[in-house]
Amino acid sequence: MLTSSSLAESWRVTKPAVSTSGGIVVTQHVLASKVGSRILSKGGNAVDAAVAAAFAIGAVEPWMSGIGGGGYMVAYMADEHKSHAVEFGVKSSFSLDPGDYPLIEGTGPDLFTWPSVVEDRNIKGLYSIAVPGMVAGLDKALEAFGTLDWRDVLAPATRLAEQGMQVDWYGTLKIASAAEDLSGFVNSSRIFLPNGFVPVGEWAGPLPSIRLGELARTMRRLADAGAEDFYSGEIAGDILADAEGMGIKLTAEDLAAYRPHLSEVERGSYRGAEIDIVPGLTAGPTLKYALASLADNLRADSAVPDARAYAAYARSLYDAYDHRLAFIGDVPDTGSPSCTTHINVADRHGNLVALTITLLSLFGSKVTLPRTGILMNNGIMWFDPRPGRPNSIAAAKRPLSNMCPVVLLREDGQRFALGASGGRRIMPAVFQLVSFLSDYRMSVDEAIHQPRLDVSGTEIVTLDAALPPDVVEAVSSAHQTRMMPNGVYPNLFACPSVVGHDPALKQNVGGAFVVSPRASAMPEQE
Repeated sequence: MLTSSSLAESWRVTKPAVSTSGGIVVTQHVLASKVGSRILSKGGNAVDAAVAAAFAIGAVEPWMSGIGGGGYMVAYMADEHKSHAVEFGVKSSFSLDPGDYPLIEGTGPDLFTWPSVVEDRNIKGLYSIAVPGMVAGLDKALEAFGTLDWRDVLAPATRLAEQGMQVDWYGTLKIASAAEDLSGFVNSSRIFLPNGFVPVGEWAGPLPSIRLGELARTMRRLADAGAEDFYSGEIAGDILADAEGMGIKLTAEDLAAYRPHLSEVERGSYRGAEIDIVPGLTAGPTLKYALASLADNLRADSAVPDARAYAAYARSLYDAYDHRLAFIGDVPDTGSPSCTTHINVADRHGNLVALTITLLSLFGSKVTLPRTGILMNNGIMWFDPRPGRPNSIAAAKRPLSNMCPVVLLREDGQRFALGASGGRRIMPAVFQLVSFLSDYRMSVDEAIHQPRLDVSGTEIVTLDAALPPDVVEAVSSAHQTRMMPNGVYPNLFACPSVVGHDPALKQNVGGAFVVSPRASAMPEQE
């Protein structure tokens, strides 16, 4: 068994779940949670709050997600008693040429599981950029299920962008971890590395603040002109002017032709519960497969997950990844920090939203467009660089992703929205949370604090150092394992969150990612 050593003492961190008779918003940044909470207080529903929080988080943690990225949503609407999926993943350009990504000897950086591409073009820089879908997707969700005006929902994010981003120790850490790549792109370097250095606050002084280029102006324009401006108006013109000047393969046809998809969810079942997922090119179908395997492998006859349960988790996740790799294909595991973020919302009417949005890698492509301040995704990274495969790089194509937003409807009437950020680690985290909530009837608070393992398609099972010795022994007897703490950075177990709604008690509860200093469950202000 591989083990990790530490130069610091190990702390047991807790973050109690929050209960309320009103709505609740859970995000990975307290300011975004506050934005969503205020939207609920103003009469907005769960979709309004999720959309507002999603735009806001792009201004306070721009390395996580933003209007240059894409994502997926599952929205449960209580008056219909059904869930809907909104798909707005990134898409490759009509003008993309697979010949621009020649393979070279070796594998990609950071333990990349696919062959290397010349200059890492599929991972960072101008060739890695795909057509963003976030603006169109959130507009579609708001139009279909929201209750508030587009301008009102975008206003908080616009104000945050105008204020500039305060850089605390965590922001310094994130920028520093990508500083070498950011320094290679003039506008990104100017924004995130002022005077050529990572912004660092003084020991006893105020936090430094950085201006995110022209993002505030772009957000004001987007709020006033509407989402279509991003794809065929003034903002589109600025994006295309930068693309032409910098050599990015994005065309007017790419933007004008982009469409999000509104569809019925793909429905699965587990232990009598209904599992609603986004169909198609997500980790949702793999989650269904893993749960079906778990139903065969696990007899949940203890009060809490025991050694047999964790052994079953590992076995079912291995089965699921074997199936995914054999029949679906997969995205690479770079070993580097993910920039994905996840948002959950429950409102007082019983509506639920699970929303995952992303720029893909940390800071996406590392390219910030000078005219708009938009940090662009590196969506081409999600394609297999090898030709002739289902997920190979090609023009006008959507890649397979790891995102896995879920709505869980238990047979006792309680319902939950859940998801995570963390690349390949997302689905294993969601999978175990489903088991905690279904097999063991855990509360949200218990579920988010329960230690997990991770199986992400490699030979090694990563075990939370908080797991008891009998669990370690049971899993290690069948698999190569390593023990790691569930920490802030690096994080090897994904960053999950959950909201739950109890219709009998008319109560909502939210649990944020426990070890993050920023993640927050924020109740609606009464």
